[in-house]
Amino acid sequence: DVQLVESGGGLVQPGGSLRLSCTASGFDFRAYEINWVRQAPGKGREWIARINSVGNRRQYADSVKGRFTMSRDNAKKTLYLQMNSLQPDDTAVYYCQTNGGLRGQGTQVTVSS
Repeated sequence: DVQLVESGGGLVQPGGSLRLSCTASGFDFRAYEINWVRQAPGKGREWIARINSVGNRRQYADSVKGRFTMSRDNAKKTLYLQMNSLQPDDTAVYYCQTNGGLRGQGTQVTVSS
């Protein structure tokens, strides 16, 4: 099956860190630019980061720039999002997504004391 599966979410205190993973199957992962997007409760989906197919170019939304780092391991067909200095506003369901709209089921990140 063609799919993306996110993992690594959880509950963390403000100022803490988490690393999300996104594992691909069923398609040539290394050929695709991949995005991380998130959706907070009651809000629309927000694009937060993008990485090109070979992993040497990244873009970040202003809301996460300097705190989040996106990377990929094409041999493992896995994408990562290292999230540092987390704040309550980062609470959301996080998804990895191709430009064509393939998206996983998401992983919940909750930042709360």
